[in-house]
Amino acid sequence: MQDSPIPFFRRKSISLRIVTALLLLGNFSAASPASGEKVHNYIAYVGTYQERGSKGIYAYRFDSSNGRLSAIGLQAEASNPAFLRLAPKHHILYSVNEIDNYQGQHSGAISAYRADAKTGALTLLNQVSSVGAGPCYLSLDKTGKFLLAANYEGGSVAAITLLPDGKLGEASSSVQHHGSSVHPDRQKGPHAHFIETTFDNRFAIVADLGLDQLLVYKFDSSKGSLIPAPTPFAKLRSGSGPRHFVFHPNHRYLYLVNEITSSVTAFSYDAKTGRLKEKQTVSSLPKDFQGHSDASEVHMDVAGRFVYVSNRGPDTIALFRINPANGTLEMVETVSSGGKRPRCFAIDPSGNFLLAANQDSDNIVTFRIDPKSGRLSKVDETGGVISPVSLAFLEAK
Repeated sequence: MQDSPIPFFRRKSISLRIVTALLLLGNFSAASPASGEKVHNYIAYVGTYQERGSKGIYAYRFDSSNGRLSAIGLQAEASNPAFLRLAPKHHILYSVNEIDNYQGQHSGAISAYRADAKTGALTLLNQVSSVGAGPCYLSLDKTGKFLLAANYEGGSVAAITLLPDGKLGEASSSVQHHGSSVHPDRQKGPHAHFIETTFDNRFAIVADLGLDQLLVYKFDSSKGSLIPAPTPFAKLRSGSGPRHFVFHPNHRYLYLVNEITSSVTAFSYDAKTGRLKEKQTVSSLPKDFQGHSDASEVHMDVAGRFVYVSNRGPDTIALFRINPANGTLEMVETVSSGGKRPRCFAIDPSGNFLLAANQDSDNIVTFRIDPKSGRLSKVDETGGVISPVSLAFLEAK
């Protein structure tokens, strides 16, 4: 049936609402559901380490109206599914298997699952080598045709072809890193920890904890190839241990969490050349903290006003305000993660909640994000989640 035309007065009203929304986003206002907007429910998948009885990937229902999780149960028995990535268009969940022996090779694996948006059930499609030992991170390029993997133990990265049905194909490219840095235990060799393509898909940037470098590769999305860029890397201060990063929505800034020094480095980014230039490095630790800390995760609110960082040791989430004029950071507060060793946290699709996965206390704590200040307030806690280390959301039917 053909849709009825929209009357002029309604078109005008709709246009005004769109313009208003765009103006708000331009002023870095935080996104929140409008009055009367449908509140969505999600399936939250939790990847775990196989320890203390954990068996693989678990599913929960997540209510974005109140931030609460309710257990569905184990959906896939798997070896150390320590990082998850969802391809929502095809309902495919990809997982690393953080192991060092796959089919007799010194390599980890990557698994592909079809996800049921009604029940949360996962069906294994296939599994392939990650082309390196100990994979710890994966991402999708902007075309959705390639999966990129970072192999921590192997110190390498790889691009893997994705087939039309979502299955994993052959590796289209792999790069072995070489070198070391100053930390006597953590940096004897390369440890690729993170890989993402840029907004325009022209470059892939890798954080290598062992080298104290952000490596920049030209990415060919027709071939899935990785070739060093003209400026092939940005060097961090020795002993920093770069781990994860996030781009600002304006594509001009990148924020990197350094695991070993528990700090955040802000970079400016040149989209034409792929060049990164350090602007600032600040501590992510609470004031006067004494003791060992490993920073782990970094995320940004949907409007690009705040950066969040987790610290294992003090077990905190640090909040930073972004200066919109120059992209530098100012610490606002640190709050308890509500457990021990927050290896991972995620911001839910609504942008209203931050969920901290505390690996050693076996719980996930949900915080509400204040849309004006970015501050966190605890609203819920889910126990009995053994060794949670990764989160991924699928809109439920």
